[in-house]
Amino acid sequence: MIADYFSSQGALAKAIDGFVPRQPQIDMAEAVAKAIRHDAQLVVEAGTGTGKTFAYLIPALTSGKKVIISTGSKALQEQLYHRDLPLLKKALGYHYACALLKGRSNYLCLERLHREYAEAHSGVRDKLALSQLVLVRHWSSQTSSGDLADCASLPEDSPIIPTITSTNDNCLGRECPQYEECFVVKARRRAMDAQLVVVNHHLFLADLAIKETGFGELIPQGDVFIFDEAHQLPDIATQYFGTSLSSRQLMELGKDIDIAYRTELRDSKQLQKVADKIQHCAMDLRLVLGEPGQRGNWREIAQRGGVAREVERLQEALDFCQQVLKLSLGRSQLLDAAYDRSVLFQGQLARMLDTSVSGYSYWYECTQRHFVLHITPLSVAQKFQEQVKMQGGSWIFTSATLSVNHNFQYFTARLGLTPSQAFTLPSPFDYQRQAVLCVPRFLPEPNSPGLAQTLVERLSPVIEANQGRCFFLCTSHQMVRALSDGFRQHLSLPVLAQGEIPKQKLLSEFLTLGNALLIATGTFWEGVDVRGQALSCVMIDKLPFGAPDDPLLKARMEDCQLTGCDPFSQVQIPDAVIALKQGVGRLIRDQQDHGALIICDNRLVTRQYGATFVASLPEMPRTRDLNQVIAFLTAGPEAEREIAATLPENEIENNDDGKNSSH
Repeated sequence: MIADYFSSQGALAKAIDGFVPRQPQIDMAEAVAKAIRHDAQLVVEAGTGTGKTFAYLIPALTSGKKVIISTGSKALQEQLYHRDLPLLKKALGYHYACALLKGRSNYLCLERLHREYAEAHSGVRDKLALSQLVLVRHWSSQTSSGDLADCASLPEDSPIIPTITSTNDNCLGRECPQYEECFVVKARRRAMDAQLVVVNHHLFLADLAIKETGFGELIPQGDVFIFDEAHQLPDIATQYFGTSLSSRQLMELGKDIDIAYRTELRDSKQLQKVADKIQHCAMDLRLVLGEPGQRGNWREIAQRGGVAREVERLQEALDFCQQVLKLSLGRSQLLDAAYDRSVLFQGQLARMLDTSVSGYSYWYECTQRHFVLHITPLSVAQKFQEQVKMQGGSWIFTSATLSVNHNFQYFTARLGLTPSQAFTLPSPFDYQRQAVLCVPRFLPEPNSPGLAQTLVERLSPVIEANQGRCFFLCTSHQMVRALSDGFRQHLSLPVLAQGEIPKQKLLSEFLTLGNALLIATGTFWEGVDVRGQALSCVMIDKLPFGAPDDPLLKARMEDCQLTGCDPFSQVQIPDAVIALKQGVGRLIRDQQDHGALIICDNRLVTRQYGATFVASLPEMPRTRDLNQVIAFLTAGPEAEREIAATLPENEIENNDDGKNSSH
C-alpha cells in the first residue's frame, strides 16, 4: 500500500527527521498510484505545503515503469534530481538508474569549443572571452556531464555560452567529428538506460514538436509522464507548436559561414561576402522593427514599406547564400549544415509572409539587439491531445495553481485533457491564523495618474512598521521603477529593485539585509521560496490582467469571440486568477510563517468579477484598514491569533455598482 510509505512508521519517517504524516499528501500519492496503474490522466491542485513532490515521486519510483518527470524550471529540475531523488532512493532502497536531461543549449559542444578556441587565437576575441574559453577548455577535460551549470567559474550570463553550445539548427549530428564524445549524446544515452528521467517543460515540449516531424527527438519513450508546475504548460506549448525565426539564428548562420571560410576554405572569398550580407540584413530588419521591448502584430507591420523592403533583402541574401554554398558542398561539414539551415530559414521566412492562415497569431518582438518573428497557434489542445494518445501511458499534472474558483475546466480545455480525476488538496497551513488579506480603502483606480505616488504614501507606514521584510510584486517594469524611486525617498529601509542586479543576487541580498523592501515583477511572482519571518508581507499593485497590447493575448481573445464566447470571462479572468494565486503563494511557505497580503486594487471590491478572484484565494481574515494590518504584523504570535479572530471575514465583499462590464 502506497499509504504505508507515508505513515508514522514508514520509509519517509525513518529517513526524514521530524516527518509528520499528512492526509492530503497520502490522498495525492494514492491518486497518482491509481492513475499509473490504469494508464489514466490525473489533475491535482496541491496547495502550498502539501508535499506534492514526494506524493508523486514515491508512486513513480515504486511503479516499476519508465517515468518521465517534467518541471517548470531548471531550478526545480536540479532540486528534484540532486536533493529529493537521492533521499527517496535511499529511503526506498531504490537501485534503478535515474537521469537528468536538459536542453542541448545547456551542454558544452566540443566541436564548437574547438572552433571558437581556434578563432579566438586569431585575434578576433577580446581578452575576457579568451580567458573564459581557456577556462572552459580546461574544465572540458575533467567533466563527465558537460553541463555548463557545473562549470562554477563560468558566469551564467557569459557571452561565450551561445558560441560553445549547439542548437537544433547548427548541430552537425552524426557528421560531427566529436559525435562519440558529444555530451548531449551521452546525456541521451543515460536517459535511455534510466528508469526515471527528469526534464523540464521547455525540453519536453520542444521534443514533442520534433517528434511530430519524425526525427531528432532527445527524450526517450516513457510509460508515465508527470508534470510539476503544470500551470505553465499551455503557454509554453504554444511556443513549440508554432514557428519562429530570429535574428540570432541568422547571425549565427553568418558567423558559422565566416568561421568555415577563415579555418577551412580560404580559397572561397564569396563565403565572407555571404556571411556579411546575411548579418547586415538581419541587423537592418531589426532596426526597422522598432524600439527594444516592442511587441506587435506581424500581419500589420509586415505590410509597411520599410519592413517589406528589408524582408525582401533578407530573402535575396538567403537565395545568394544557397547559390554560393552549393559550390562548396561536400568540402566542409560546417558549410553543409549551414546550407541546410539556409534552406530551412528561407522556408520559415516564406511561411511568415503567408499571413492568411487562420487559427494562428502572427507577431514579433524586439530586444536590444535582436528580433524574433512568431507564428503561434491560438489553441494547442488538439496537438497536445494527439501526442498524449500517441504516447499512451499515464499523464499526471500537478501545481499549486490549476483551478479558477475551484474549477479545472480552463486548464484541461487548453491542453485537450480528459482526466479521470481532477481535485484540489487544501494547504495544511492555517491561513485563518497565519495570514490576513487587505484591499486598502481610498485608492485611485488602476492606471490612474499618480497611482505609484499614492501607493508609496499609503504603504510606507506598513513597511516601516514591519521593518521591511516585504515583497512588492508589480505587473509592469514601469511600476517597478516608479515605486522604487518613490520608496527610496520615503523609507529609511533598504529598497531593492529587480533589473538592477541579477535575480539570485537580488534575493540573496534581500535575505542578508533582513529589513529590505524588494520590488519586482515577472519571475518573482512564482518559484521564489522565502520561509520564516524574512518575508512577512506581500503587496501587489493590481490584478495581473495581461497587457492589452500583447499580440498573442489579443489573438486568443479574438478567437474566443469568434466562437461566441466572452473573451473577458473565458480568457482574461482565468489567466489573471492563476497569476494572482502564484503571487499570493509567495507569502505563507511554512506552518510557522505569518504575514499580510495587501492587494492594491479596488476592483476586488467594486467589480462583480472580484468575487471570482477572492474565492480562488486561500480563506483568510479580510480587512480594508491598513492600521489593522500593522497591528497584525507587529503583534506577537498569540496576539496575532486574537487580532485575526476579530477581523470580519466579509469586510471585503462585492459592492458592485454596475461597473462590471469593464476591467
